[in-house]
Amino acid sequence: MKCHPKNGRASIFTNKNNISRGYVSRLSIPSDNSKQDQKMKKYQGFIEEETYGAQISIDGIYGVSYEAKPLLRYKKLILTYPDGATVALSQPIKGLSEQLHDLQYGHINKNVNITNRLAPALVGLGLLEKITDAQILKNQDIKDLNKDGISGKANIVYSHLHKDFRVGRFTYKASSPSILHQTASAASTDMSLTSVLFPNENCTKKQKECLESPKGDTFDIPIKRLEAISFYLQNLEIPPSIITQKRGEALFLKIGCVKCHRPFFELDDGSKVRAFSDILLHDVGEGLSDGRSEFRATPREWRTAPLWGIAKYIRASNNKAELLHDGRAKSIEEAILWHGGEAQEIKNTFMNLSARQREDIIQYIKEL
Repeated sequence: MKCHPKNGRASIFTNKNNISRGYVSRLSIPSDNSKQDQKMKKYQGFIEEETYGAQISIDGIYGVSYEAKPLLRYKKLILTYPDGATVALSQPIKGLSEQLHDLQYGHINKNVNITNRLAPALVGLGLLEKITDAQILKNQDIKDLNKDGISGKANIVYSHLHKDFRVGRFTYKASSPSILHQTASAASTDMSLTSVLFPNENCTKKQKECLESPKGDTFDIPIKRLEAISFYLQNLEIPPSIITQKRGEALFLKIGCVKCHRPFFELDDGSKVRAFSDILLHDVGEGLSDGRSEFRATPREWRTAPLWGIAKYIRASNNKAELLHDGRAKSIEEAILWHGGEAQEIKNTFMNLSARQREDIIQYIKEL
């Protein structure tokens, strides 16, 4: 479980200080509005780079080279609270030479966008899948009709299983509609394993050795195995939480965090899914923009991250907090301070709290 240790989040670096397999480099390029690009955008959500594809493969096989190796450097941004306290935020430096090196297949599109993703925690996925599309859509407020500054929207994505468009709920931009779909997608993108959902080999037209390498007569991962993995994921439970930080809970509600981090959904059987997410896309500002659209999700929009179990999977990663889509936030406090866009006013309110009140909110989040 190198990408999901103990079913938690990956770490960016290994014990030897190398970038881990759980930190991946995704590629996309602007559309030229050709029919091919329009089709790819409609059914895949983005336009992949023509030589290196949708994601950099850091490993190869006999006769087929890896694609490239990732790089990661940060610059520090100092943020100062009204009370004078300071926090240093880590911002990844963008640019081809700053993010990739040792490219094995030559030229890469000069307009390529590189965005990084850190493998997320797997707990609670089955409960998120039980929430109905109707329940998610009910909370949309695309035009902010209630004028509260929050305008969440659902991502509508293509299902390779059902051959139709559905509400997305998994991945950082809610680009996957089901656990089975996401399992097959990860098998294809991360491990180059074909399946009935993603039958094509993970080779681009410009990768001759990959295209000519020996192939099996059947899919690499049969549907029954996909279903078995999905069943396992559907039944991973959230560790129980005990809320003692009542002051933090009251402040979390008062300053408006619950406008996006919805405390729960109630299922048809009366049980509650306490994910602390509305599973909608929100514009969280230019600071977190990754330059990449996925279906309806713009570069500045991300699915509200579920908060349940957050401190527990930090402990599963040897107490290293690496939060947000690329792990840049090294604490819950830093994750809060990266919020902008729709969350700017709420973040400003958080920053104007006393140090004790801010810590109360952070400790409450750790108890979820």
